Amino acid sequence: MKIQLGCIHMWVWSLALFVFMACAGTVVAGTIKIGAILAETGPASFLGAPESRSLMMLVEQINEQGGINGNSIELIVKDSQGSPEKAISFARQLIEEEKVFAIIGPSTSGESLKIKKICQDGKTILISCSAAELIVNPVAPYVFKTAPSDSFAARQIYSTMKTRGISKIAVLAGNTGFGKAGKKQLEKYADEYGVTILAEEVYDKQSTDLSAVVAKLQANPEIQAVVNWSVVPAQSILAKNIRQAGWNVPLFQSHGFANIKYVVAAGAAAEGIMFPASRLLVAEELEESPVKQFLLNYKNSYEKRFKEEASTFGGHTYDAMTILAKAIETAGTDKEKVRQAIESTTGLIGTAGEFNFSTQDHNGLDMDTFVMLTVKDGKFTLLHNK
Repeated sequence: MKIQLGCIHMWVWSLALFVFMACAGTVVAGTIKIGAILAETGPASFLGAPESRSLMMLVEQINEQGGINGNSIELIVKDSQGSPEKAISFARQLIEEEKVFAIIGPSTSGESLKIKKICQDGKTILISCSAAELIVNPVAPYVFKTAPSDSFAARQIYSTMKTRGISKIAVLAGNTGFGKAGKKQLEKYADEYGVTILAEEVYDKQSTDLSAVVAKLQANPEIQAVVNWSVVPAQSILAKNIRQAGWNVPLFQSHGFANIKYVVAAGAAAEGIMFPASRLLVAEELEESPVKQFLLNYKNSYEKRFKEEASTFGGHTYDAMTILAKAIETAGTDKEKVRQAIESTTGLIGTAGEFNFSTQDHNGLDMDTFVMLTVKDGKFTLLHNK
């Protein structure tokens, strides 16, 4: 009986210790809980689905190699469907109930901006996969992002226009956080590049026909090019509507176009579209370098595993987990020390470019992160300025 009581006491003590550690939101029994809020389904699934697959692939690889300092990763993925309201609910659930160590995502800027304060107040590391500069400006100590900033994309587009003698444009944007933030960047940098915005239109993210908008713009003979800033399927519909109208105006898209599925959806209308993106999409065209090898390793692993072409969006979660894992490996499992380790990370090669974080810069990338691409014969290729 004494032995049995001793065993019971030991079991109760162990259970209490387990509960205490779980409530502390730290590492339990050699496991690190990482949450993810990604749009696996819904209008933004072209972003969230490859993000989820890339993240799960890397977590599996890390665990197969013994985890981080011997600790395995427990990944909890929540499908937000691109909804800011769901992202808010999931962020609170992951922080308050699941006690996660960090959150990766969300997929869209609107979601990320909604949960930025929640994660900061909860002192939970957030590594967003969205582009809006407002996510990290102003800087919140616990909030980072891996997608290049929309200001870099706007300036790359304008730089390309300048070399082609384009100065009068129309701007379209989806009514999402990404679309609204990108539109502001286009407005902000227009004067600097000698660009005049003759017309601006905002359309619903669920639009299935933009022919009326196209007709309105086409009626202005001064428009030399159209810039569309979107991350939803409507950007493919826009391309179709423009070509169906017989309008041969140059069409620029944002970096939200960097998924070959948008090209497939647009069909022949995608030919000639120009947009900024990371070098990942044209890795085979690059000169030999450690960066090229890193990109090809990720790209080949993803495509072999999931039988689909890799996109820059999947790279954002891959980069986020790489950054987080390196910081945990360096600093252990104290959240504040890991936060500081991320902030001190420099020279880290990712799919988006080389990350150099600081106390003032929680994105760690620069304008050279982007190159201009175009669609040729249904494929992405480097754009060569005329």
